Amino acid sequence: MMKSKADEEDYWNSSKFKAFTFDDEDDEFTRLKESKQAVNSIRSLVEEEDDEDDVEKVSWSGEPIGSKAKAGGFQSFSESLSDSSVRHYAPELRKPKSEYKDYISDWSPEETVQRMQQGKVLIYLKKSLSKEVLFRELESRQTALRHFIHYLTETKEQRLLMELFRALGRTEDMALLQYKEHLSITDENKRRDFLKSCISLPFSPEDAVHVQDHFTLLERQIIIEATDGQAESGGKVEIFQKFPRRASILNMPLITTLYYCCFYHYSETEGTYSSPANIRQTFRIAEKQFFVTALAARAKLKAWLDVDSLFSSRNWLGFSRRKSPLSFHRVVDVLQKNNAPVQVLQQYVGLVDDAELKISLAQKHKCHDIVINTYRDLKDRQLLLGYRGKVGRGSAEERKIDELLSNSQIRWKN
Repeated sequence: MMKSKADEEDYWNSSKFKAFTFDDEDDEFTRLKESKQAVNSIRSLVEEEDDEDDVEKVSWSGEPIGSKAKAGGFQSFSESLSDSSVRHYAPELRKPKSEYKDYISDWSPEETVQRMQQGKVLIYLKKSLSKEVLFRELESRQTALRHFIHYLTETKEQRLLMELFRALGRTEDMALLQYKEHLSITDENKRRDFLKSCISLPFSPEDAVHVQDHFTLLERQIIIEATDGQAESGGKVEIFQKFPRRASILNMPLITTLYYCCFYHYSETEGTYSSPANIRQTFRIAEKQFFVTALAARAKLKAWLDVDSLFSSRNWLGFSRRKSPLSFHRVVDVLQKNNAPVQVLQQYVGLVDDAELKISLAQKHKCHDIVINTYRDLKDRQLLLGYRGKVGRGSAEERKIDELLSNSQIRWKN
């Protein structure tokens, strides 16, 4: 049975870790974070090591911060159209409907003065003044103007709001208001065409980049969706048979799209639309963000050779070494949440610089060799004796500890 578009979007947004759930709920890899600035502001998330916790805590669905908005596109770029004044809107706009008689009654002069003193006058003026006069008066009263814009936004009086912005010469707000109409377009091809028409609107330079990226992303998603749908139904592409697609990527966030391509199209050349490298370059994705996304996707597939290759780096002498834009204890977290075997975890636990943290992770993930070797290097006989009771009786680890304890060449410090 074919899923409806609503069902598909529910799939992406249903689990705790939305961006990376392709099968069971055991995939606990943390949702990566995009900022309200959409594509460009991804960088601010991942530039500082201290911010790594945030990578795991923010949803991609737009609640509270989303990638390219609630409809799978962008968030509103300038905190919607109400400016920062959303914090200052008139309190009467939130009152019960029973009190809206204040705004629809015919008032006497005395009642009008009384309500003006109470601040209950903007909606009455809207009913009683011509638009030209009202707009002119609002222009010189910025607090009232902010309240009025918020009211029109809440009541969805788009036409009047557009006229107000035009009268005030607020062309960027007009462009943003027109752009938001994409939210009501359900057909992806019509939405793509509408977004294309928005590119020429008088946005600020920053917002213009976001609109262009939104159009480019949706255009690419449409192509990938059609191509992969055919490949899956044809039954000849192994990965689609082994890991069937459970939802459409249309109108999905940028990082969800990148994860999808790292999952299904990892080895493709940069010249294809679905190539992760192409997506990274097109949307200017920061190194750490790309790295974490690719790591999660390949770990989910248990493609450990691909995981290993992400860390490969050669110095000027040609020697290979492991390098990561993400701290290695975070790497271990990602791998563990994707059920990496101990042999894989052990490689990366061993690369953690902090000795105390390394021991803690090794104990947590049962990387016994790391714990034993660390205690040996510390020449701490007591810690080694204590750890002997934590490994299996008769195990290789127990025998290794016994051999170390009986080694007369080691000068134990206790």
